[in-house]
Amino acid sequence: MIGIVLLTLVPGQLGGSETYVRELLRGLGRVGELEYRVYLPPVAPEAAAEVPSEIVAEYRAAQTPRERLLAMSAAAARGRGLRARVRGDVVHYPLTIRIPGGIVPSVVTLHDLQHLDLPRLFSRAERAFRAVAWHRSVRGATFVIVPSAFVRDRAVELLGLDPRRVRVIHHGIDHGVFSPDAAAPREPFLLYPARPWPHKNHARLFEAVAIVRRERPELRLVLTGGGDFGAAPEGVDVRGLVPRDELVSLLRRASALVFPSLYEGFGQPPLEAMACGCPVACSDAASLPEVCGDAARYFHPDDPRQIADAVLDVLTEPEEWSRRGLERARGFTWDASARAHDAVYRQLTRFAVSE
Repeated sequence: MIGIVLLTLVPGQLGGSETYVRELLRGLGRVGELEYRVYLPPVAPEAAAEVPSEIVAEYRAAQTPRERLLAMSAAAARGRGLRARVRGDVVHYPLTIRIPGGIVPSVVTLHDLQHLDLPRLFSRAERAFRAVAWHRSVRGATFVIVPSAFVRDRAVELLGLDPRRVRVIHHGIDHGVFSPDAAAPREPFLLYPARPWPHKNHARLFEAVAIVRRERPELRLVLTGGGDFGAAPEGVDVRGLVPRDELVSLLRRASALVFPSLYEGFGQPPLEAMACGCPVACSDAASLPEVCGDAARYFHPDDPRQIADAVLDVLTEPEEWSRRGLERARGFTWDASARAHDAVYRQLTRFAVSE
C-alpha cells in the first residue's frame, strides 16, 4: 500500500501545489494500479477525491501561517504517535514537509527552491523555516519528485542532491475542463490568474499594461486570485478568487494570458490558457520555457517595455499563438503524471523489499 500524507494541506492557501495534490489524487483514482491511502488534516476532509482516505484528528487544525507553524511543531514533537497512524510500504509527501518523519522508504515532492534563488522575496524567518523543514525533508527522503528539469537542476546544485534520487514528473492539464469554446468570442481584456505574491510581479505588469493601453485603449487587465492587491491602477479589474468554471470562462474569452512571473517551479496557468486556445505572452524565467516550449511569446519579466511588446505581438497573430498553444497543451495530462508517480512508487516498493 502507498501512504500519501497531506497533513500540511490548507485549502485555498497553497496555490499550484494544492492543484497538483488534488489532480494527482484524481489521476491515481482513474489510472493508478496500486493500493493507496491518503492521510488528511482536519481542515481538508474532502481533499482525497475518490482515493481511500482517513482524517488524522491528532494533527492540530490550522488555517493561518501561525497556526500552521504551531501544528507542524506539535506534530514534530509527537512524531512517534503520528507515525503509528500512517501505514504504507511507501509513503509520499506531496507537500514537501515530511510530517511525520522517520518513515522509510519515502518520497517527497519538491515544488521549487524559490527561497534560495530569490531570497530577497522572503523574510529571514521564512528562509530559516524552509532551510530546516524543506531541506531536511528533501535530504532525508529516499527519492525526490520535482515538476521540471529546472527544479531538478537547482536541487542538485543548491542542496547537493544525488541526481539519481530525483525524478522529473511534469504536471498535467484536465482537458475535460480546460478546453476551447468556439462559441465564446475573444473579448478585449488580458488575464493574469495569480495571487499578489512578490514573485508574481504585478508591479511590472501594471507598468506594461499602461504602455499597451496607449496603443490599445480598449484593453483591460483582469486579475484573479485571492489576496489583497491594494488599489488597482486605471484599466485593471480585480476579481479576487474565482470558481474554476469562471476561470475557464475567462481563459476562453481573454484576448491573451500575460504571465510575468519571476519564478515558477512548473507554471500551470500558461498551459491551462493554451488548452483553452488562449494566446500566451510569458516570462522567460525559471521553468517556463521548458513547460511552454515554442507556444508562448517570451519576454524578460523585469522590463515593462518587453512585456508590452510581447502582448502586442500575440494580439497581432492570435490564431497562430492559439494553434501552437493547443498543440503544446495536448502533451500534458494528469493521467500521464499519475502513471509516472506510480512508477516511482513501484521502484520504492522494490527498494523496501530489498532492505
